[in-house]
Amino acid sequence: MSQQQVKFYQTGTFTVGNRLLAPEQRSVQASVERSNSLNSGHRACQGCGEALGARYAVDAAMRATQGQLIAANATGCLEVFSTPYPETSWQLPWIHSLFGNAAAVGTGIAAALKIKAVKAGLAASQVRVIAQGGDGGTTDIGFGCLSGMFERNDDVLYICYDNEAYMNTGVQRSSATPPGARTATTMAVGSEPGAEFGRGKNLPQIAMAHEIPYVATATVADLHDLEAKVEKAMSLHGARYLHVLVPCPLGWGSASHDTIKLARLARETGIFPVFEAEHGEVTQVTRIRRQLPVEEYLKPQKRFAHLFGAKPQAGMLARIQADADRNIRRFKLLDLPEEQ
Repeated sequence: MSQQQVKFYQTGTFTVGNRLLAPEQRSVQASVERSNSLNSGHRACQGCGEALGARYAVDAAMRATQGQLIAANATGCLEVFSTPYPETSWQLPWIHSLFGNAAAVGTGIAAALKIKAVKAGLAASQVRVIAQGGDGGTTDIGFGCLSGMFERNDDVLYICYDNEAYMNTGVQRSSATPPGARTATTMAVGSEPGAEFGRGKNLPQIAMAHEIPYVATATVADLHDLEAKVEKAMSLHGARYLHVLVPCPLGWGSASHDTIKLARLARETGIFPVFEAEHGEVTQVTRIRRQLPVEEYLKPQKRFAHLFGAKPQAGMLARIQADADRNIRRFKLLDLPEEQ
């Protein structure tokens, strides 16, 4: 029986029709050799950005390590929808940590692997470690463990899948919730409804302040970029941090088919800068051709509906726009023409 070679096509963003890609340009998911680390059967919501981001990120890490990978996973959406007892969708060594100690558990795994390598007479372990969690388990509950991992420069890649609230427990505010957003604990009431301005944490910049080997941000709107950053992180040793924006249709009140669109708009408005940094210095940014107004990003999300109601919150919108403009200036995101 004759066999026909399978052809893989990219049919996503910024293509005209279907374009056959060279093998080196294909994503890890467009290969029969993909590991399917996060396999089918999980219980993620339709349009879940976290499920998409984790599938690509972990498979990219598996490819970079030739399958020699162990994952520690904090409590949260990713853990709950992927491991409903007694089932699991994970196809790699995977450890469920507590809500706040994924970084510490990853550190312990890396330390054990280092000792095993020494006893075997090896310079370093061939098995690598990633730790992962949502913004609640990263920016809030696990903040101390994560900072300790950075300070010690432990050989772990920590991936934060940021959906900007505690989605698994009822959409409560986290320190990654953007100002003005409605959550179960920041109601749309008062003169400035939603989450307060001037609060929260910018974890990528905090990670940079530790001057660890590698810090990067990414979104699920550019999966090739996400894969490339994971593979680069796995080529390095020491503490590394990757912060991925993963829209949540349930918590954001957005259409499930708008997940990629919203992730792209977050970048193109300047609300979510996409960059890389090494040892505390920004080394690469993803520039935007034309900055879009923040309203284009906010309007499709019900969590911001109160900003556009019968009494539009023009002042709050102006403050959100100012924050986006500051990101544009700080990271030099706008692709301005060169002076003649």
